[in-house]
Amino acid sequence: MLVLLPPSEGKAASGRGAPLKTGSLSLPGLTAAREAVLGELVELCAGDEEKAREVLGLSEGLRGEVAKNAELRTAGARPAGEIYTGVLYDALDLASLDPAAQARAARSLLVFSGLWGAVRVTDRIPSYRCSMGVRLPGLGALGAYWRAPMAEVLPEAAGDGLVLDLRSAAYATAWRPKGEVAGRTASVRVLHAPTRKVVSHFNKATKGRIVRSLLASGSAPEGPAELVEALRDLGYVVEAEAPAKAGKPWSLDVLVEEIH
Repeated sequence: MLVLLPPSEGKAASGRGAPLKTGSLSLPGLTAAREAVLGELVELCAGDEEKAREVLGLSEGLRGEVAKNAELRTAGARPAGEIYTGVLYDALDLASLDPAAQARAARSLLVFSGLWGAVRVTDRIPSYRCSMGVRLPGLGALGAYWRAPMAEVLPEAAGDGLVLDLRSAAYATAWRPKGEVAGRTASVRVLHAPTRKVVSHFNKATKGRIVRSLLASGSAPEGPAELVEALRDLGYVVEAEAPAKAGKPWSLDVLVEEIH
């Protein structure tokens, strides 16, 4: 099972360990693309601060993020699973999982990123600020920039099992499973049952809980149909229909009664 996650806007501080080495990250086929984005981002943020803030879409209160980006090559790094914070990652709470579940997380979780493309939760990275919606002056829109390198690397990373896609729309633009991989991909939408509306906060929290439940239980569904049954066995209310055509992803609705 490969689980595709969005990053979080909020991030923990960089660690005191050795600085980032892009060549040491998982998915080495993305190294050249990562270096290109990293190089342009560092150059941008080391120059005109106002231009950098405008390009990155940062408010006045987040001005300090520009200086942080300028130091990315020398900043300390720590596991991505510790860097990413926010609602989804708080609910997932990787640090409190038992060793077996943490090992499953290391194998199965892939966090998408405007800067790194995608990383495993064990990959050591510094804290940064660069969303997939950013348009860098030299490389253009990052969602579009990442499509070609992702198309080369991600099908192999997906293996021959289930792909559980929990990304937000902005990060889904970087890679959309196609063909046979798409046929074993399931995306999840979390709905407030009484209104059948998506509410951002509990949507993220529930997705974090879903991933935690799967990891903690040791459940290993082989495909979307098995995922539906596994989630129901774990106590989730799930609505799903198989796609009308082969080679199309499944869409699952998880219904939640209370917003929390």
